[in-house]
Amino acid sequence: MLDPALFMDPTIVLFAKLLLAMLLGGIIGTERAVLAKQSAGTRTFGLVSLGACLFIITGNFVDTAYLSVLNSDPMRTAAAIIMGIGFLGGGIIVFRGDTVHGTTTAAGLWIAAGVGIAVGFGMYAIAIFTTTLSLLMFTGMWYLENRFKHWFTEHGPDMRGSDAA
Repeated sequence: MLDPALFMDPTIVLFAKLLLAMLLGGIIGTERAVLAKQSAGTRTFGLVSLGACLFIITGNFVDTAYLSVLNSDPMRTAAAIIMGIGFLGGGIIVFRGDTVHGTTTAAGLWIAAGVGIAVGFGMYAIAIFTTTLSLLMFTGMWYLENRFKHWFTEHGPDMRGSDAA
């Protein structure tokens, strides 16, 4: 008989997936923050991407872990949590004039929900690693994003060679 564990990725692969999701989301967010000068930037996009990856990894784990259990759909509970946190996150976001505040906090809240779901399903190592990546995104990427903003401010917004009239 096939063991559900045969269908699951090793923990190091899951860590790599989370790291890649965070980095790719952060790259997209850096473009939005630096070049497009949007309020939602590196940390927000990185956290949302990390959270989405965590939810998928958790869903894959739960689907295989409960493969032989009839009438069990534990991901319905997770989906309800995700919807509720999305509603709460929307309430955190505040518009002030031309700027938006609270998007990174809302993304962090969404990540915290994913970490809670992972812990609830017994995915302790994944939850701890995701928390570490989230803290790295909140603190380390804040510094890096500000350095990029400072560099682009010094070197001008148009990098395509605007002196060719």
